[in-house]
Amino acid sequence: MLSSVLAGAAVAAGVGVSVYAAYRPESQIYGATLIAGSDPGQVALTYDDGPNPDATPRLLDILAQHQVHATFFMVGNFVKAEAVLARRVAAAGHLIGNHTLTHPNLAITSSRETRRQLTQTNDILEQTLGQKIRFFRPPFGARRPATLRIARELGLIPVQWNVAAQDWNPASPQQLLERLERGIAKNRQKGQASNLLLHDGSHLGLGAKRMPTVEATALLLERNIRNLTFVTPEIWA
Repeated sequence: MLSSVLAGAAVAAGVGVSVYAAYRPESQIYGATLIAGSDPGQVALTYDDGPNPDATPRLLDILAQHQVHATFFMVGNFVKAEAVLARRVAAAGHLIGNHTLTHPNLAITSSRETRRQLTQTNDILEQTLGQKIRFFRPPFGARRPATLRIARELGLIPVQWNVAAQDWNPASPQQLLERLERGIAKNRQKGQASNLLLHDGSHLGLGAKRMPTVEATALLLERNIRNLTFVTPEIWA
């Protein structure tokens, strides 16, 4: 009986470690990922799932107003549909990253499909923008060892985050701002920079209503109560 209980506990512990390794953004168990640097005054604004014609143009205006460069992890199929908008993002000097072709969960995707997702998105981005793509963010932050190995074979640096606005759920701009500022404050206490996960689009389709995220970005940049320096993750690579 005891041996069965112990065996069950061991299996449960193994499952827990596997879930942590695959889905926790800060985990390095399955391989090294880029999260943030050691300067607590630095903050990276990163946006996933675009380009999105509903929110990205307004976001670009706000970033330009404050002379801040952000990072956009783009979905390949959306780049094909919104090539002009994708080029506008790049022309404004923002960092562009690979966020796969169709936004699958790469923790459960075959190696062959993972390679196809990353390779085709790289091709789309490079042909559309005329620049080499160096950074990659796995959808949902999900990965397995093969995910990171394939990314690095393709010359891509995997990027995670250490502050999430959780803007995939309905929230007001003020609520999103409070989450971001709490996360930044916690990282400052740890002596870490902050890499903020936000969304200018949705993997469910174009036209996602992300204006609360756009407005929260504006509030963060307007307040800047801690005199933050806004950077892109390439400074930490």
